Amino acid sequence: MNKKELIHKVSTISGLSIADAEKAIKAYEETITEAMKAGEKVISIGFGTFDIKQTAARNGRNPQTGKPMIIPAKQTVRFRPGKNLELK
Repeated sequence: MNKKELIHKVSTISGLSIADAEKAIKAYEETITEAMKAGEKVISIGFGTFDIKQTAARNGRNPQTGKPMIIPAKQTVRFRPGKNLELK
């Protein structure tokens, strides 16, 4: 499902116009993005949790040359699904 299909589905289920559904989805995305940039955890009970995962710097190898290199530390966004999202 792409974003256009998601907007249409939300519009159909909620009874919102397509324009209003698009605004709601954009607002949801912006809210999560802002929270992640601020280092906050976003919890949607039953749906899932967005949080930031820290990875430490580590040793690795350049796959092209085989030479050792340091892979820098970084932050990534992690999503953990809630109970209502589990596929059975």
